[in-house]
Amino acid sequence: MGILDWFINRPAQFDTDRVSATMIRGATEKAIALTNPRLSVLPSCHARLAPAVDTTIRYLRAMVEELPAARPVSPAIWSSDRAWRAFFVAPSDIPSALGRSENLRTLFAKYPLLDEACVLLGMRFSEQRLFGIALHGEIVRRDVVQTCVSFADHRVHVCAQDEVELRRLVGVQAFEYVLAQALSQIAEARVERQELEGNRALIRARLRLLRRQGPGLGAIFAGAPAGASEQAELQEKLLENERQLETLGDSQAALEMELESLKEVLEHPERCLCVAQKHLRLDTMNVLSDGTSEDHVAEVSFSLAELAGAQPLQRAFVLARFARAEMPSPTINFDAAARYL
Repeated sequence: MGILDWFINRPAQFDTDRVSATMIRGATEKAIALTNPRLSVLPSCHARLAPAVDTTIRYLRAMVEELPAARPVSPAIWSSDRAWRAFFVAPSDIPSALGRSENLRTLFAKYPLLDEACVLLGMRFSEQRLFGIALHGEIVRRDVVQTCVSFADHRVHVCAQDEVELRRLVGVQAFEYVLAQALSQIAEARVERQELEGNRALIRARLRLLRRQGPGLGAIFAGAPAGASEQAELQEKLLENERQLETLGDSQAALEMELESLKEVLEHPERCLCVAQKHLRLDTMNVLSDGTSEDHVAEVSFSLAELAGAQPLQRAFVLARFARAEMPSPTINFDAAARYL
């Protein structure tokens, strides 16, 4: 099965109800296919990798199970639902944000009888400390340090026909993200090996050239013969290069190192991905309540994902149910269309 087949068959690769031997075997094959298919030539590759895959699957399964149930989202309930009022500035922002999702439009187009879709709504979450006004009893205090939270950059990439499928897809994409982190580490090792091998070839070529310089035409056209010190310096660089390559090992050893790197990542998925449930008490201006006043304060809950990697990322998200009837008509990007004229 090729790498594209894995992406096409995503829904069948993660079961939120149970962890079976078939599921672990399929996930192990997927881990090998997405990182380096040549790992399968190593002795007992699947058996050595399976326990680490099992660890990651169970971690992600627990993470998915802890996600709150999908909540309905629409402009009609914006004023009565404190969470949606915190996430969106105005009710009209809801269909505008979800209407930008091509994946959601594709899902509705694929299933004409589907009245409601389940989506993962991701948002950029930020906290800012600022000075504001607060009422303490009957006294108005100015220049009070407050924490204001905001939600922006709303995006919908993961969507499904129902919540069960949505949670399965979330688990699949989380598993693929962990594999991506393993592949990143493996790629760095590959680049290091390629650079060392390329550097070794250049040093050897330079050393051969210097050794050929001497009496006769070589001295006339190539200049003065190279000094022994320069040759010795190149020889030392070559030896150091050889020592570094020896540390990395031969091709078989390189595959072993890649397998160990993949196992290390899968044994500790929490280092790549962590999801926590956030519960904040906010007023109508999205200012964090200090507990002294309960007027117009409500609890707002959401999930917060911490993604490791070369560029660490933090995103808030909720599972939501969005009706087809709320989907706005597609708009035409005239600026983009003009470029094709």
